[in-house]
Amino acid sequence: MICKNIKIFSQNIHKNNLLTNTILEAQRDFDIIFIQELLWALIWSIPSSISKEEEHLVEVPNHPNWTTFSINTSNDYDSSRVASCINIRLLQLCFSWRNDIFNHRNILCISFFNCCSIYFLVNIYSDLSQIALKYLKDTKANINNILIMTGDFNIRDSIWNLNFPHYSIHSNLFTDIADFMNLCMSRSTNQVSTRYSNNWNNSSLVINLMFLKPDSSELNNHTIHLEWRLSSDHTPLTVDITIMEEHIQTRKCTLVKNSKEEENFITELIRVITRLNTENIPSKEVLE
Repeated sequence: MICKNIKIFSQNIHKNNLLTNTILEAQRDFDIIFIQELLWALIWSIPSSISKEEEHLVEVPNHPNWTTFSINTSNDYDSSRVASCINIRLLQLCFSWRNDIFNHRNILCISFFNCCSIYFLVNIYSDLSQIALKYLKDTKANINNILIMTGDFNIRDSIWNLNFPHYSIHSNLFTDIADFMNLCMSRSTNQVSTRYSNNWNNSSLVINLMFLKPDSSELNNHTIHLEWRLSSDHTPLTVDITIMEEHIQTRKCTLVKNSKEEENFITELIRVITRLNTENIPSKEVLE
């Protein structure tokens, strides 16, 4: 399967799982849906084989037309605030959660193979303390082919909100991260706010942002959909990303035996395997 464009939908749902279900049902024309500030909820209780008390299955909403990537944690206090949903029609592209690159509960990096190339998509929720962005700054992951980095960044700044008169102390941090990842901030086709308060005394904000590759034809071409805001205080963002034709190879990928390419592939494979976290697998029986 070769994919030449990807339609992406991104929204902060403000902990409204009903809205998540509505989005998954209504927006099936999209290929990928990024969710921020999701709510982990009790799905059902199941009998336990090791305790008299039932085990609680806590999950995010799922839909048969979507495969959901999310980071399950032990309690709601430190639970993840991001999820990425992949339309099942794209599953042949072998999407993977890349916690070997970013291991943070509010940063979800997924990769996929498109013929002979690998691409990355990054979904972020950064709170008012900017813990996620500080993690990105300290990590400095050296990866190429990031198609998009988007989410709720909770930063007000006159750079991307012309109606806001002040400069944020976090802007330099933001710029450094984007430059290191070879990304540029995209301007929407309609310059409107992305978060609206129910309190008329509070001004509307631009805090949901999108970053794309500098050579992307979609740069400064994403859309903010006020008409799709529904029961969230955030508006959804959408973009249709075209994967450059020259990046798509139609020939079959093979590794010549005993070649330098095979050696590099094996070295990289060993590096990834050795970095896997096995602390929760103390024995063969537990693994099985």
